[in-house]
Amino acid sequence: MTFHRPRPLLRSETVSVVIPCYRYGHFLRTAVGSVLDQRGVDVEVIVIDDASDDDSATVVRALAKSDKRVRAIVHETNAGHIATYNEGLAEARGDYIVLLSADDAISEGSLERAVSLMQHHPRVGMVYGHAEDFADELPRFETGERSWSSWSGRRWLADMASRAVNPVYTPSVVMRGEAWRAIGRYDGRVPHAADMLLWFQTAVDWDIGRVNNLAQAYYRRHGSNMHLTQFSGMLRDLREQREVFRILFEEPATGTRPPAALRTAAHRALIRRGRRLALAEGRPGGDPAAAAAYRQFADETSGLLDGAEPPSRQTMSDRFLESRLGTFPRRALTHLEWRRWRRYGV
Repeated sequence: MTFHRPRPLLRSETVSVVIPCYRYGHFLRTAVGSVLDQRGVDVEVIVIDDASDDDSATVVRALAKSDKRVRAIVHETNAGHIATYNEGLAEARGDYIVLLSADDAISEGSLERAVSLMQHHPRVGMVYGHAEDFADELPRFETGERSWSSWSGRRWLADMASRAVNPVYTPSVVMRGEAWRAIGRYDGRVPHAADMLLWFQTAVDWDIGRVNNLAQAYYRRHGSNMHLTQFSGMLRDLREQREVFRILFEEPATGTRPPAALRTAAHRALIRRGRRLALAEGRPGGDPAAAAAYRQFADETSGLLDGAEPPSRQTMSDRFLESRLGTFPRRALTHLEWRRWRRYGV
C-alpha cells in the first residue's frame, strides 16, 4: 500500500450513476439528491424501477421530470437485481461509473475525490472508501480526505484472496469506465457476491485506489436489507465466494488469469473460515446443525484442490480463539481488524 497526498481535480468529467430500485421509492430522493448535489463533475443519473408494486415508479418518473440529468427506466415485469444492474450499466456513457442502491447515498464531494485520484493515477481502475452506516437521516461527517492509498492490483488481490474477504461497500465505489466496460457485467451466477467478483476481476488488470476519510458513502441499515447475517445467509455467502474464485481463475473476464497460487490461498482461507464458524457453533448455546454444515463446507472445499489445507499452526490457533478461553483475544483481534479496515480499507 502506497500513501499519496490528495491533489485537486484536473478537469471536470462525466460520472454515470446507475440507481436500481425495487420497493425503495421512499428512499430514492435521498439517493438521487446526494448525486445531483456533487460538485466538480458532471453527473448522469439513470434510475431503474424493477416493476415495484408500490409507488416507486411514480417517484422515478417525477425525479426525471424535475431534473434533465436524471433518466428514468421503468420495468413492466420484474427482472431481478443483477439483470437490472447490467441494464442500467449498459446505458451508462460516463467516463466513470457508479452503482448506487436506492436506499444508500454518497457523501458531499465523493465523486470529485475519487475521480481526482484516478486522474492523477491513470493505472487505477477502481476507487473505494469508507461507507458509514445510517438508519434515517444522513449523518454529517467531515468528508475531506486525509490521504489517498493505492495498491498494484495483483498485490491487493493477493491480500484479499488470501483472506477471502470483500472489504468494499458498493456505494463507495467509483470505477473507471474503461475498466468497467472491459468486464461488462455483473455475474448472475453469484447474485450475492457479484460485487466481490467484479472488484477481483478489476484488480487482475488494474490498480486499486482508496480515498481515506470518514465517509465516501452512506450505507443504510434497515430491516429489509438484501444482505443477510443469519446462518443460512452465512453459508450461502461462503458457497458463493467459493464460486467467485472458481470463475475468477477458470473464466477470466478479460483473458488475463491471476497467479494460480492465489487460488490455493483463497481456498485455504475459505476452509479456515468454515472451520472457525463450526467451532464457534460448537460453543455452549451454538447450533449443532449449523456446525455440521460449516464443517461439510470446509471439507468440500478442501477436496477441490490438493494442498489447500490451512497450516497446522493456524488451525491450532483458531481452535484456541474459538474456545471459551479465547474470548478476550478473539474480541481484541476482531476489534483491531475492524479498526484497520475502517481506516485503511483492507
